[in-house]
Amino acid sequence: MGTTQLETVQEPKYWHLKTVLAEALDTDFTVGEILPNERDLAARFGVARATLRQALEQLELEGRLQRRRGVGTTVAPPRVGVDVTTSRQDWPGTGHDAWQAAECTVAVPSAAVARLLDTEADEEVHTVRRLRVNHGQPVAAELLYVPSSSVPDLPAIEAPSGPALARSVLRELQRLDLEGQDRAVELGSAGAVDARELDRLPGAPVLVVTTRYFSEGRTAAVSVATYRADTCRLTFGDTGDVEISHEGQQRRAS
Repeated sequence: MGTTQLETVQEPKYWHLKTVLAEALDTDFTVGEILPNERDLAARFGVARATLRQALEQLELEGRLQRRRGVGTTVAPPRVGVDVTTSRQDWPGTGHDAWQAAECTVAVPSAAVARLLDTEADEEVHTVRRLRVNHGQPVAAELLYVPSSSVPDLPAIEAPSGPALARSVLRELQRLDLEGQDRAVELGSAGAVDARELDRLPGAPVLVVTTRYFSEGRTAAVSVATYRADTCRLTFGDTGDVEISHEGQQRRAS
């Protein structure tokens, strides 16, 4: 077979620089550290500032760098592992759950969620909004939909609105026996609300993880979690531990 045209294309100079910079981030810098200015970096690596800027932009797209207004370019924290297996099954809010309850409202869900819950199209459900933060940075936002039938004793609980009510819904949900769950993952784009909470522009790429929780032969709750694609990666481990790693580096957090 002859040589294809693709094989003769040389690697762009900025792409090679990106590889060199990525190695430097792993060995010479720490998470949160501010990088030197572009002029100094260009001189250090012997490249034009335009080439350096292209390499930095690519590393930012890959989640290795963050540009913070008023601060500069900093080294991003390791990606958060998103466990997409169902080997470990827990109700939201139990065990080593890393989510923070933000608020709870009662509203009619989308038609797609109503179908998953098997509720009437106009039936209101408890909607718990939670956030997941890593190294002080929001990396995911979740909407947990819980029908009233899953938390029948909730009206008797004196709980204000906001995080307190969200935690009460979670506690009541955990009274049910969890019989199983399933999970689906797809690539999506951030809507206005998620983009604002995740500090991204609307339309930014995200991972959408939809989880159904089953109890008493029915769907007891549905979670729709939106993860920043530049800060997270899918994991398929046998345990429920969160894997946090970059290329060549890995650690587990139980």
